[in-house]
Amino acid sequence: MGFWIRFVITRLTQALIVALMVGLVSFLLVEALPGDQAYRIAAGRYGEDLVNTAAAEAVRQELGLDRPWFVRLWAWLGDLATLNLGVSLVSNESVADELRVQFGATLGLSVAALALSMLVGPPLGVLMALRPGGLFDLAGLAVSTAVRALPSFVIGLVLMIVLAGWLGLLPAAGYDRPVSWVLPTVALALGLAAVSARVTRNAALQVMNSGYIAFARTKGLPTSAIVWRHTIRNAAVPIVAYLGVQLVYLIEGVVVIESLFAWPGIGHALVHAVLSRDIPMVQGTALAMGLTFVALNAVVDAVCHGLDPRGAGRA
Repeated sequence: MGFWIRFVITRLTQALIVALMVGLVSFLLVEALPGDQAYRIAAGRYGEDLVNTAAAEAVRQELGLDRPWFVRLWAWLGDLATLNLGVSLVSNESVADELRVQFGATLGLSVAALALSMLVGPPLGVLMALRPGGLFDLAGLAVSTAVRALPSFVIGLVLMIVLAGWLGLLPAAGYDRPVSWVLPTVALALGLAAVSARVTRNAALQVMNSGYIAFARTKGLPTSAIVWRHTIRNAAVPIVAYLGVQLVYLIEGVVVIESLFAWPGIGHALVHAVLSRDIPMVQGTALAMGLTFVALNAVVDAVCHGLDPRGAGRA
């Protein structure tokens, strides 16, 4: 069986397992939350001030929340088998339709943050590796460690307070103007760039200390030629591979940053769905995020295989 056939079968199997696990875990977690689920859904529909016991009971009867949990879970799995994610219990809109709109906003923000981090992190890492132990290298290590140690919501708050609150240069929230993208994109990208810079530095140092780079220096090649022709290509594999790990930080950060900046994405929707006990929306958003993670990791693995086909034996 060829590499790419094994690759596709493996990733499809992973996607199926992720779909089942995400649906099961998100369902059980929402069920385990304290309080009356019907009351929370009614509050989401009619508002906290207008909900009462009669409204909660009507919601319970309408949605069948008095049925055993395993019956409702089995019904959701049956719908999932037919690619039907159900209807939001709060808005009564199709979960798939809501996700289609929210996923576009999240995808745009994630791509912008990832692109910005790749424009900043790897070039800084290469510059740090050119003079290991130098002032720029030490300063870069200190800054990248400090930035990566900060949670994304702290970075976002600092940017919001300084650039939006004190200086008034950028809007603190919103989605409608291009300038609204700056703060959430930078808040997400800084943590990603900090890790990318350190990974690139270490990978570039390992390559530059290898025998073929020493031979290139012996031949008299200039530093720029050594970096562009030999270092970057050979250091690219661990950098791209680490992007798969970075995606975890990206998905975690999206949930927090979207809520902080009122970004109408899938992470923002997930938080509201959890608060209102909207189980189909929780399962749908978690499922979309899980499958996105599997798909992006598959892309990373495919790129790594293209850069270094020696690992073709592992799908």
